[in-house]
Amino acid sequence: MSQTELKYTPLEEIDTIHATLRQSFRAGKLKSIADRKVQILQLAYLLQDNYDEFKKTFAKDLGRPGLETAFLELDSTISDCKIAYDRVEKWARTEKAPFNFHFAAFRPVIRKEPKGVVLSISPFNYPVWLALGPMIGALAAGNCFVLKPSELSPATSGLIAELIPKYLDPDVVRVVQGAIPETTRLLELPWAHSSGRVAKIVCAAAAKTLSPVSTELGGKSPVVIDPKCDLKTAANRILWGKCANAGQTCVAPDYVLVQEDSQDVVIQALKVAHDEFYPPPSGPAAEGAFGRIVNHAHFHRVKGLLERTAGKIVVGGETNENDKYISPTIVKDVKGDDALMSEELFAPILPIVPVKSLDDAIAFINDRDNPLALYVFSQDAAFKTKVFDNTASGSAIANDTLVHCATDGLPFGGIGPSGSGYHTRKFSFDLFTHLRASLDSPSWVDMIFGSRYPPYTAKKESFLKWLLAVKLPPRPREVVKGHVKVGKYD
Repeated sequence: MSQTELKYTPLEEIDTIHATLRQSFRAGKLKSIADRKVQILQLAYLLQDNYDEFKKTFAKDLGRPGLETAFLELDSTISDCKIAYDRVEKWARTEKAPFNFHFAAFRPVIRKEPKGVVLSISPFNYPVWLALGPMIGALAAGNCFVLKPSELSPATSGLIAELIPKYLDPDVVRVVQGAIPETTRLLELPWAHSSGRVAKIVCAAAAKTLSPVSTELGGKSPVVIDPKCDLKTAANRILWGKCANAGQTCVAPDYVLVQEDSQDVVIQALKVAHDEFYPPPSGPAAEGAFGRIVNHAHFHRVKGLLERTAGKIVVGGETNENDKYISPTIVKDVKGDDALMSEELFAPILPIVPVKSLDDAIAFINDRDNPLALYVFSQDAAFKTKVFDNTASGSAIANDTLVHCATDGLPFGGIGPSGSGYHTRKFSFDLFTHLRASLDSPSWVDMIFGSRYPPYTAKKESFLKWLLAVKLPPRPREVVKGHVKVGKYD
């Protein structure tokens, strides 16, 4: 049975946990690929054996419908385990450096080595995928791992903490439960790598111990709609991306940009999708149909934004404080300085921002922080290319939402304020891997490179210059007002 209340880890135990894992790493606990595969497979069975119990904890923490829990977290995380289990030998294989005639004799290679003991501070909104996903990559890379799950999803975090020592080697993986004091103590320790969502705090603390850091943040991920697109499909996918997990997804569509004369058509398509997803009369308030906001503090934050908007609510707007329920809500005629545009919503509210043209939409995006995701709905290749080529975002997705996070072969990460580093599957492995340069230089190489040694002479310098000579392509030429401008800028 799951623990619905977290048992916080005593502060004095945190140092012991850190020291134990450092000792385990030095002892080479996960040096062998076979040992890594055992831990990865055990993690998959942890989820498979307790599948229904996790569904219950998600319902308790987030009011999450069972299908969403299965599709968005449990099945995808089990799949990530299987991918890592199948591919870790290939990922970890020592890699030959690209051939270079001058250095081939040195036999240069890149060794894939674990970083050490790593820390992951995971958020509440996806308390399995964002907690165990980085763990898969770290274990595959041969690291020892400390997980600090979110105290805001106590049932799921408690279940993870209960199950980890039953399935995984406690000399390799530990869970630290708690809130600010426990997190603060963790961040005071040196880590081979640390990751988390509270970026400023994590990065400031990591700087004191020179711990490498990756952050997965979020931001306001925009949707740009081509009025000529397949509106029914677009409406279904936008509304699903916004409403999954009650909008508490870091890559959820945050707002929609559409040309002014098409705003009402887009809203009508979204209304149709809403009624198909949540049929009247019960609608999204029906039990098991729609998630809930994680706690009352977040509920009041979102409700306050909705109350302050100058836009017009055209769908939803219902709230229930006791149930932490905010209905799927669509707001039209939202301007750039509206309350709904002041921060990442992390809620099932979708502002529609009318613009005069595609150029204005692109300018609107570029005037704000780089988002974690940018979505475009269009069947016109030129339309999509124009948006993607003239903006910056963690990901650039056409004609769907959210699914890129689970797509094998794609990295998941932000840019600038939306995050740093990449994870999911091979990219998680790479994140927690040190690329160690290595070569083995034979004695006879000095017959060629012996000129590098003192005493230095003009003859030696001339020989090395000839040996390593680089021939550049022709100097760039530019015609400016009928005159040839060669290679320099005034």
